[in-house]
Amino acid sequence: MTTGATDRVDAGDRGPVEIPEVLDARLVPAAVCGWGATVAPLVAGWRAGVGVAAGCGLVGMCVAAWAIRRVRAGRGSGVAWVVLGALVIGAGFGVAGAWHAHRVQTHPLRAVRAGQRLVAVVELTDDPKRVSARPFGGPKVMVRAGLVDYRLGGRIVHSGGSVLVMAPAAGWRTLLPGQRVEFSARVARPWRPDMTVAILRAEAAPTSVSTPPWWQRLAGQVRGDFATSAHCALSDDAAGLLPGLVIGDTSTLTDHVQENFRESDLTHLTAVSGANVTILLGAVLVSMRTLTVDPRVGAVAAGAALVMFVILARPSPSVLRAAVMGAIALLALCTGRRKQALPALCTAIIGLLAWSPGLAVDAGFALSVLATAGLIVIAPGWSDWLRAHGWWRIPADSFAVAAAAFVVTTPLVIAMTGHLSLVAIVVNMLVEPVIAPITILGALGALLACVWSPLAAAVMHCTAPPLWWLLTVSDRAAALGASVSLPTGLRSGLVATVVCALVIAALHPSRSRADPDAVPGSVPPRPGRDEDSPSG
Repeated sequence: MTTGATDRVDAGDRGPVEIPEVLDARLVPAAVCGWGATVAPLVAGWRAGVGVAAGCGLVGMCVAAWAIRRVRAGRGSGVAWVVLGALVIGAGFGVAGAWHAHRVQTHPLRAVRAGQRLVAVVELTDDPKRVSARPFGGPKVMVRAGLVDYRLGGRIVHSGGSVLVMAPAAGWRTLLPGQRVEFSARVARPWRPDMTVAILRAEAAPTSVSTPPWWQRLAGQVRGDFATSAHCALSDDAAGLLPGLVIGDTSTLTDHVQENFRESDLTHLTAVSGANVTILLGAVLVSMRTLTVDPRVGAVAAGAALVMFVILARPSPSVLRAAVMGAIALLALCTGRRKQALPALCTAIIGLLAWSPGLAVDAGFALSVLATAGLIVIAPGWSDWLRAHGWWRIPADSFAVAAAAFVVTTPLVIAMTGHLSLVAIVVNMLVEPVIAPITILGALGALLACVWSPLAAAVMHCTAPPLWWLLTVSDRAAALGASVSLPTGLRSGLVATVVCALVIAALHPSRSRADPDAVPGSVPPRPGRDEDSPSG
């Protein structure tokens, strides 16, 4: 498999030429098998997981026997060992998924009739998120939590498990992760097979609230000071957007900005992603290098910055996913060898699914993985092709990144939302240059906000121009109405997958037609490009 990314070699009299960089895809089958084996029991029940594990085990034994025969015959068996490793991973994840699915399906709370009242004690694992502002019933929030116990009919059941709490904003919005709360609620069935035991619909504020851990109190204080300083320094729209771009805090994001971002396919900017982590860690490493600090000290500083960011943005599964993905992207950037990024991505997928099987059916996780894979596999080749046809380096890279992420995520977006923006690639290209300055200045402002608010406000004033540009682009793009509403569901997703696969195949750079005498992967000189600079 090649991406179009290139390495330079000497071809004698012909001078330096470029050859395609080959990606190491040996861990891809293992990641795919592990993911599929985890999805099966969560969606179809624990028996499906047992069946998947048994099937992988049987096929694995046949492959192992075939590989051993090839070794004894003195022939290569590399592909056989790759397939065997994937089947072993699939069998292990099938067993683990079946065990988790059985625990969820046999949870005592599943036996409680829907609509039944009970008193629950839960420990919050995330911040309450606003879900509606309907006039009847008032604004609502939802929050993920771990069930500690519940009381039903005078009987206390200590059961554990993950629950989703739907509650009125009053008394819930200011709660922090790590707090234990007791409240009365009605039981409802979960919406998705994501290892959620039940939905608890609270009708009032909790009757008992514990104190959160000190680090969560500190993170909550920083988030609050950050939002306050942003509102002192910026307009309402910009102040609500800045915390979302930096730490994924959308609690003060105005409704019309949220709608503009949704219409123009920019909502991914207000969710913590690998880009946030990559930008912040990149800024730390560049600063350490500028100060001529020992690389090991720089690595420690970057690690400390990553830990602080995870605590500040909350160590939920989505944030941890972003931290791993961002670390992968930073590793590829620092080493300058993209072929190392794909094995790292596959390793991250396997590790994260082993740690939290519910991520296998999480749309945010899937979108993050697909986008990262697109940037690794597709974007470099498209960028090189554009630069070979006269594009300058920066616009070629920007367009390739936006187009690759758009194409690989479109099938899933259509299947879930039925929304397709016709200007998403151009809009993302236009706003991409301002994301890094906003993230870096915003993170600096967040740290200064808890030390000296006037200095934090001064730093945040510097984010006003790029925020204005981002808001203007989203507003103009939304005003165009250049989006299409399509049917949602599996059928639409499959059709979109076929179309996007054809697009990727059609746009795959073909080097054989350029110059039959050229070394494969060589490209002609490009205007505006330094021939000694690394590609991508």
